[in-house]
Amino acid sequence: MARKPGKHIGKRTAVKPRSGGARAGSGHRETPHREAGQLPTKDAILQFIATADQKVGKREIAQAFGIKGGAKIGLKKLLAEMAGEGTLIGNRREMHEPGSVPPVAVLEVTGRDDDGDLIGKPAVWDLADGERPSVLILAREKPLGSDEPPIGVGDKVLARVTKLDEADVEGFRFEAVPIKRLPREKRRMLGIYREHPRGGGVIEPIDRKELKAWSILKGDEGEAKSGDLVRYDLNKKGRMSIPQARVVETLGNPDDQRKISLIAIHAHGIPDDFPESVIEESERLTPPTMEGGRVDLRGVQLLTIDPPDARDHDDAVHAEADSDARNPGGFIVTVAIADVAYFVRPGSRLDREAQLRGNSVYFPDRVVPMLPERISNDLCSLREGEDRACLAVRMIFDKTGEKRGHTFLRAMMRSAVKLSYQEAQAAIDGNPSEKALPFLESALRPLWAAYAALAAARDRREPLDLDLPERKILLDKQGRVDRVVVPERLAAHRLIEEMMIQANVAAAQMLEKKKTPVVYRIHDQPSKEKLKSLKDFLETLDMAVPHAGELKAGAFNRVLEKAKSTTTPDLINEVVLRSQAQAEYNIANIGHFGLNLAKYAHFTSPIRRYADLLVHRALVRALELGAGGLTDEEKPTLGDVARQISEAERRAMAAERETTDRLIATHLADKVGATFMGRIAGVTRSGLFVKLKDTGADGFVPISTLGNDYFNHVEEARALVGSRTGQAYRLGDDVEVKLVEAVPTAGALRFEMLTVGKHGPLAAGNKRGPGPKRFGRGQRRR
Repeated sequence: MARKPGKHIGKRTAVKPRSGGARAGSGHRETPHREAGQLPTKDAILQFIATADQKVGKREIAQAFGIKGGAKIGLKKLLAEMAGEGTLIGNRREMHEPGSVPPVAVLEVTGRDDDGDLIGKPAVWDLADGERPSVLILAREKPLGSDEPPIGVGDKVLARVTKLDEADVEGFRFEAVPIKRLPREKRRMLGIYREHPRGGGVIEPIDRKELKAWSILKGDEGEAKSGDLVRYDLNKKGRMSIPQARVVETLGNPDDQRKISLIAIHAHGIPDDFPESVIEESERLTPPTMEGGRVDLRGVQLLTIDPPDARDHDDAVHAEADSDARNPGGFIVTVAIADVAYFVRPGSRLDREAQLRGNSVYFPDRVVPMLPERISNDLCSLREGEDRACLAVRMIFDKTGEKRGHTFLRAMMRSAVKLSYQEAQAAIDGNPSEKALPFLESALRPLWAAYAALAAARDRREPLDLDLPERKILLDKQGRVDRVVVPERLAAHRLIEEMMIQANVAAAQMLEKKKTPVVYRIHDQPSKEKLKSLKDFLETLDMAVPHAGELKAGAFNRVLEKAKSTTTPDLINEVVLRSQAQAEYNIANIGHFGLNLAKYAHFTSPIRRYADLLVHRALVRALELGAGGLTDEEKPTLGDVARQISEAERRAMAAERETTDRLIATHLADKVGATFMGRIAGVTRSGLFVKLKDTGADGFVPISTLGNDYFNHVEEARALVGSRTGQAYRLGDDVEVKLVEAVPTAGALRFEMLTVGKHGPLAAGNKRGPGPKRFGRGQRRR
């Protein structure tokens, strides 16, 4: 294999930079022989500027080439001539070659090439130099034991840049080695560009906290057209001037594409296009055969039970009565999961891409998958009647639902039938469809019998049992919101959920038994601060929770059971949810508080979660199940990877939530002036957050619009209380509001309160004056 310019085989490396010329800031000068007073050539000047590690102006050039006295006039003319030719731009204090990148520069990582290598562009660039050049970012070894996450798209790095003698085979003229990764922006500055008829325009930020539109001068809009989503920065022409926006990148028109999720994708830097090399690698994959020693499960009636609009099918279930006389009334439950580890091998391009993404991201109008369609919708989709490779766990339970043992198998399966939750439930309820009827007695009833035992064991375990209806947005053919529904929670949902949990537990237990590294799914108990805040709130309702030392998930369930007899059960469920810690991935096990489990790992969704793929690899290695197991090289990186995919999960959740907000705001934009019923879902010093009952949309009521009173924020009661009238607005109160403003791109709604605040004990208590935790409008917290 011939070596390509700018590459070693299997590893990118910089080629030798231009040689010759003087180097600014160096201890010596390597200048070609010249007669005294002789001016340097134009090429020598350009080479000197290109290799300098500091700013270069006329003075530095003269010093480097030993030009003194009257010879400086000739140098001045030469530099002016080069500027006239366009080979040099700048002023006498700083000059550079047009289109060049400084030897040390801040680069913004904007994407990856077909080999998966990172591509960056200068973060600071003068548009007079043309388009920002692409810079190939070479791999950097991480210091041993470093907790620093890997550099990814959206990051900024300080890097040492080398200009190549000639462009490499992929057209890169610059290569860079990262010096350090710079702190990442919490959010990218994105907005919608709106042009003015006379040129220029404004940018409407998508961030709901920044609703001010920024003006943009003619020429600073780049290639953006009115309505385009753009990334921008702010510049000042002078210390006292008003900042002006400048378009850095045009990202497409979310309205034209009817894909409002585009905003969240770019705002959070979510990779949404697969590099061509990743697609090509996936297309070359072929399914395994039985010759690899797989167990044949094709005769087992494994069923896939999913939502009717499911985009991937990676799990199947089967249950039967245990014929072993030593386990009377017991069950054998088999959970089969697509064998993604067979196809996505460690270190492959598919693997690097999957790790970078961390998980699939689901929006109402699209899905951004972790793996290409060739895998997620074909090779690893457990299609009805087709042979598919799987990793299965066979679990034995006694009649009380307690597990007696488990076995993992690398197998070949064939889904007997694909049913929706609704179809499976209807069959059990006595209304089987034509498709479900043949499997009612042989497959569905045994599943429900096994679930009855598992449910009894779950109830004894007492996991956190929150009852929060999950709203779902249904779109029309144009990609607009048609309606918002709350899907019914069925026993079929709980059955699949509990069997997946049991499979996840078995995976964690098996890996611990084999002393193989595990990426656990952990969930800590609530912090003392959150627990105190919850306790303060519940005391206002004559409810209480145990102290932190004796806290179990079941204690919250007793609170939630009492909540059913109150007028605000949904509110109490939400407040309890907010008090919980956030689950994450970690190689250190602390158990799962919410599920009340000592050992837990994600095993059941390797198509859409990288954590599950790692668990599959670990099982393959520990149980010697063939190719695709965890490698020695992966072991020391698992801690870093766990942190990275936890961040990716939080990023996905934020993007999904923001997209829902934008879709609902777009849906309500033509209903300004309409009134809605809602419930106070948040109380802050600056106002009230109200959740509408029909759509679940959240909007804000500024405290300054709450009438002619001075309202104090009573933190422990989650309320705003009028100091003169005694009117109180409390978390959970039912209210009527009027929509006064909708900003679809920001997903922001502003309401006017129509309901008069309630009178009660809070108002009476407030007459004593605000205490240390009561803050009114305009007051400072000290």
